[in-house]
Amino acid sequence: MKITDINLFYMETRGHYTYSEIMQQPLMWQREFDRIKADRKQIETFVSRYIDGGYEVIFTGAGTSAYIGDVLEVAVADTIFRGARSVATTDLITHPTAYFSPEKKVLLISFARSGNSPESMGAVTLADSICGDNIAHIFITCNEKGRLAQIAGRENCLLLLLPPETDDKSLAMTSSFSTMLLTALLLANIRDLEAQEAPIRNLVAHASGVLEKYDSAICGIAARDFSRAIFLGSGELKGIAEESHLKLQELTDGGVVCSFDSFLGFRHGPKAVVNGQSLLVYLLSGDPAVARYEADLIRQINSNNHVVAMVAVSPGPVGIPGVDFDLNVVLGDASAQGIYRCIPYVFAAQLLGYYKSLARGLDPDAPSVSGNISRVVEGVTIYLQ
Repeated sequence: MKITDINLFYMETRGHYTYSEIMQQPLMWQREFDRIKADRKQIETFVSRYIDGGYEVIFTGAGTSAYIGDVLEVAVADTIFRGARSVATTDLITHPTAYFSPEKKVLLISFARSGNSPESMGAVTLADSICGDNIAHIFITCNEKGRLAQIAGRENCLLLLLPPETDDKSLAMTSSFSTMLLTALLLANIRDLEAQEAPIRNLVAHASGVLEKYDSAICGIAARDFSRAIFLGSGELKGIAEESHLKLQELTDGGVVCSFDSFLGFRHGPKAVVNGQSLLVYLLSGDPAVARYEADLIRQINSNNHVVAMVAVSPGPVGIPGVDFDLNVVLGDASAQGIYRCIPYVFAAQLLGYYKSLARGLDPDAPSVSGNISRVVEGVTIYLQ
């Protein structure tokens, strides 16, 4: 049976939602850009009211939704959101006064696929109770029927609903993650939205080609016998590495234990995780000043370790003397994709997770055999006093 036939067979039996939700992402990005463009005036008026009013921006969410903020902290440094912080709802809930006070003005940007997790609602409630009139909200969510969407009808709230297809049916967040990230990046450039059309068009075209071109090759890497995986990225790509490590780990029900770090940070102890059962995935920067640090570490790891496979994800083909990658996923011209160039880096982990889940006999749509993890976290008690 050919690999293409295997893909079709699995899509019809196991992992149908996961695979289709991975492959639909470029289309979702174009649709979301069109939505933002249509509502641009209302969105810009709301954002400007609070940015110009001196409000501190906090990105928040839980799990994958929190990692969006970790990407954005670096990615928006040259936009109107410069200085924004990423604080998970799980931290806001336990230590609210570390981030909120009656005197501090806060624009809380919440990311939520379903909008129904206890932490999403709890963080909003705590922010309202502590900050009073000094709080404003932007809800970026995929579910128009979620609790977060239902409470958005207030003057200090802006609701941005994503295309309904991004409300992933699979346990793992894929198109929801990337499209919420795209939405926030568009918000950061809302005052210059016309100039974003060309980068978005380039992003969508290149990303579609990447998914088609490297699908089978990533399937081949997933078929190898590794029990741990390490994802490394610098700057905003560290946040993508963070999301990547979770994707592969949750889709294999913990069968592949994953870690992530920055390239420089990995040297300081975490490198001990590398062994002969490891897959290394390098998310390489297109900035030559950053890439030299990344190449140094790759050469060092390559000289000291024997691993199952090494995958490089990069804007262009990578050549490091003495280093042979098992796969180089080339994403295309980063300069033409602007601030959005970081998003497709997540494809490698999404497809690795999908195919490794199948290889381990799991259903990627519902990989948690024990039920330890679920699509929407439940059972968390929020203590408001």
